Amino acid sequence: LAYFMQLGLRRLTWFALAFTLIATGFAAKTPYQAVLQHSRIRGRSHGPNVCAMQNIQGSDKKYFTNCKQWYHRKICGKPTVVTYECCPGYEKVTGEKGCPAALPLVNIYKTLGVIGATTTKMYSERANLQEEIEGPGSFTFFAPSNEAWAALPTEILDALVSNVNIELLNALHYHMINKRLTSDDLKHGASFPSMYQDLNVHIQHYSNGVVTVNCARLVKTDQHATNGIVHVVDRVITAITNNVNSLIDTDDDLDTLRTAVAAAGLTSLLENEGSYTIFAPTNEAFEKIPPETLTRILGDPLALKDLLNYHILKSLHCSESIVAGTPMETLQGTVLEVGCDGEEMTINGKAIVTQRDKLGTNGVIHYINELLIPDSAKTLMELAEGSVVTTASKLFKDAGLTDHLIGSEAVTLLAPLNDAFKDKSLAMTPDMKKLLRNHILKERFSSKNLYHGQELETLGGVKLRVFVFRNSLCIENACIAADDKNGRFANMFIINKLLTPPMGTVMDLLKADDRFSTLVGIIQRAGLTELLNKKGTYTFFAPTNAAFSAMPPADLSKLMRNPKELANLLKYHIGEEFLVSGAVTSHTRVTPLTGDKLELGTRNTTVYVNRVPVVEADLMATNGVVHAVDVIVKPLRKP
Repeated sequence: LAYFMQLGLRRLTWFALAFTLIATGFAAKTPYQAVLQHSRIRGRSHGPNVCAMQNIQGSDKKYFTNCKQWYHRKICGKPTVVTYECCPGYEKVTGEKGCPAALPLVNIYKTLGVIGATTTKMYSERANLQEEIEGPGSFTFFAPSNEAWAALPTEILDALVSNVNIELLNALHYHMINKRLTSDDLKHGASFPSMYQDLNVHIQHYSNGVVTVNCARLVKTDQHATNGIVHVVDRVITAITNNVNSLIDTDDDLDTLRTAVAAAGLTSLLENEGSYTIFAPTNEAFEKIPPETLTRILGDPLALKDLLNYHILKSLHCSESIVAGTPMETLQGTVLEVGCDGEEMTINGKAIVTQRDKLGTNGVIHYINELLIPDSAKTLMELAEGSVVTTASKLFKDAGLTDHLIGSEAVTLLAPLNDAFKDKSLAMTPDMKKLLRNHILKERFSSKNLYHGQELETLGGVKLRVFVFRNSLCIENACIAADDKNGRFANMFIINKLLTPPMGTVMDLLKADDRFSTLVGIIQRAGLTELLNKKGTYTFFAPTNAAFSAMPPADLSKLMRNPKELANLLKYHIGEEFLVSGAVTSHTRVTPLTGDKLELGTRNTTVYVNRVPVVEADLMATNGVVHAVDVIVKPLRKP
């Protein structure tokens, strides 16, 4: 009874926790509040109003924790340490658990001291702002932390505090809004006039709970005061007056980008209203590109526009909003993986961002030192050289096929993975040249439009068959192993094997291979020659000479004297439907011409049929496919 009571209590506890998470989730008004509430739940065992914070090891950066971060214990790829602190607006009381007391409600000037923004408090006094933020009103103050002031370059800080304090007062007024705005009021994409010449400050409230003002992250929010509210931010913000096109126009490091933007007709886009993120390649980034590639793209309006749009995200993302790798859609239509590695911002896993968060009125610019070239601006050769088919790329060059891969022909390249060439001779023989020509289709295809039974003509004049399986799309023996690569003029299919176009019927294939000399004689004796020569879609698990040699001589002799039994044995090795090795998954079944179904599976790239390993797969014929086995296949024992 005690056990069942204990079990019931455990279940009740879990249900209570789940109910709390769901209830608080529905109550949360904003992403920030949702993350704050999750942090409260994780911290409540330490007392009232305690929040769990994740501190990145080796830095002073702290975040309220969401569910994913809590279990992964990583932010920007770096391990975190969980600390427990008072939630915003509360403080500890000596001798009591947690943070039971609300912070004293005082004016903004005094609140700055209470919450530890002492440098902002000092500069407020020096700039003669103290009286204003002690007096009546309803202000919002985005107060830079002490660390934010310390991070300012010395020359900028000196200029602020040495000019009879007027510049310092202007800077502080730009951090203020003449009304009270809680974190709930800081909506994504909102702008509010500051108290410095009514110049706007720009708010971003991201789905992960991060809130920024002019790309400065709010690190302590909703610190209420008698005359307003204070949000502590992690950097000193500056006034934003120019659009992103003006920022590009006036930066010598972006000369080439400026020229490219004008040539692509994107100037008006970057001048108009919007909310973009631009990964701006510097002059150095353009210089790293081979001159012939750069000349080609700059001279091709469509490729150039795709190239530039690939550097522009549809939404504004300050660097502080990135806490993990996230796919983000570009104006070009594909995605970039924007992430972070410690303090570094990354694109597609590479730390190429050299300067962050140059904010304009209609977007933000991050400088990068590498050009991002989308597939849609690349030639076939460039697609191949930048992926997992570099061995094939070299072979196509050696075969004299370069002109087809760098020009404007509308073709489709079937490019085998590098692994497809393991244990294969790479000598450029006449046969290899002929085979490689048959890896280029005469038309530009999308794999999404291929259908079962379709025939695709190659540059070599061979017609290749398309086979559609439940989990695979194959062209002859080779199955498509990745998404299409759609280049400027042509497409590339990455395939798992070197193609072997059919050279004859199943019977022709067996006769031409010395390993099957015994099998050929047995087929003739069993009267199946005509079957394996006529039109069909057979899958033949063909026993080699070794398979028959392994049989007891008496059994083989007896079998040879009985053509009907011989025919039944062979028909058990022949499936009714075509099946290449790339389409075999666990528990694949093939119906033979006679007998129970054959059970297929794979282990370490080897295909098994009724637990017999296939020693060589995918010998292609015009009327089927042959898989060689060194053991006679027998029905599996039924349980």
